[in-house]
Amino acid sequence: MVDTYRHKGLRKKLVKTIKAKGIKDPDILDAIDRIPRHLFMDSSFLEFAYQDKAFPIGSGQTISQPYTVAFQTELLEVKKGDKILEIGTGSGYQACVLVELGAKVFSIERQKKLYQKTKEFLDSIKYRVKTFYGDGYKGLKAFAPFDKIIITAGAPYVPQDLLDQLKIGGILVIPEGEGAVQVMKRIIKKSETDFETQEFGNFSFVPLLEDKAND
Repeated sequence: MVDTYRHKGLRKKLVKTIKAKGIKDPDILDAIDRIPRHLFMDSSFLEFAYQDKAFPIGSGQTISQPYTVAFQTELLEVKKGDKILEIGTGSGYQACVLVELGAKVFSIERQKKLYQKTKEFLDSIKYRVKTFYGDGYKGLKAFAPFDKIIITAGAPYVPQDLLDQLKIGGILVIPEGEGAVQVMKRIIKKSETDFETQEFGNFSFVPLLEDKAND
């Protein structure tokens, strides 16, 4: 678990890159500057760790592009102490950004091997994320309601269970759409039946898998 001056220098370059692309929140930029992204990837891929690109992490999943992580996080408008549900733990990188911002993070992963690997990894680097193995479409009813919900995979529709588990006044961020490209949406829950939806352009995510979790 080595984090060298070289790694830190590469992170500072990455922060400059995503800032130039329009990320303004200084707390998010600071979080990305602090988190050693290379630890979330196989050691043989260090040269890719601080490029602003997504990268495969096994089980058909990717570690998201840092710009995309920062963009979704900005849309969430995270406040210290927010209780946030993440759908799609993946490598754990997005969850760590939320923890750095002071959030209490609950995260669901559908791929069992990836869930087990990431749970152990997050424990080893001392990031406190409550991780669960299960179907993200169903959320975590036992721990609801949540201040914010973030979906980190492309969803063909907005799951009603997730809307139900969001607090009134809460925010849900989701890349919605079938196929290779999705529309990034921010949904604000105005009441139990009234939602305001805003759109923020096209992105490309791996698909959010439905039905029972996969061994």
